[in-house]
Amino acid sequence: MKKAILPAIYLTLSMTFVTGIIYPLFITAVSQLIFPGRADGSLVKVDGSVVGSKLIGQHFTGDRYFWSRPSSTDYNALPSGASNYGPTSDSLKTLVERRRADFIQLNSLPSNAIVPAEMLYASGSGLDPDISPEGAELQIERVARARRFGPRGREALAKLVRRSVRGPQFGLLGEPRVNVLLLNIALDTLHVTGRKTS
Repeated sequence: MKKAILPAIYLTLSMTFVTGIIYPLFITAVSQLIFPGRADGSLVKVDGSVVGSKLIGQHFTGDRYFWSRPSSTDYNALPSGASNYGPTSDSLKTLVERRRADFIQLNSLPSNAIVPAEMLYASGSGLDPDISPEGAELQIERVARARRFGPRGREALAKLVRRSVRGPQFGLLGEPRVNVLLLNIALDTLHVTGRKTS
């Protein structure tokens, strides 16, 4: 019995050491060498300070910025997750209708405007950093008005949105998308002439 137990203990300890310490350290080292930015969480820095991650959505408020997809966890990465409302939930239906009405009103859109689904429904993680190009384009007028942009400013803003569109991964996976954090950072550096003065 003793002869069978000791090898089992040694094997358990050695495999724990290899798979729990050696392997993770090796993978971390390789990741840091090959993909240092991704290994550190795809952090975004502005003037040397970390302002977020390209992989985690943020809650942008106010009319001067493009808004992110709704989040059922208020963009908190620790308890990330969905609302768990089912497709027949009255609470979900009410929430989506309110989000649609608010989006249309605050962006001065026609009452029959088609609002992209990602602006109405939270993602499964509640942390989706991207919206569709259509979701960004519908916000251009509001952002331009809040920043007192004239016609040239609106055109510059529209071009910025178009430049911010990323295609499907590897040309095949997913849909065209706009990272809201990166778009808003670029927005703050956008220099526009001919702003409104009144």
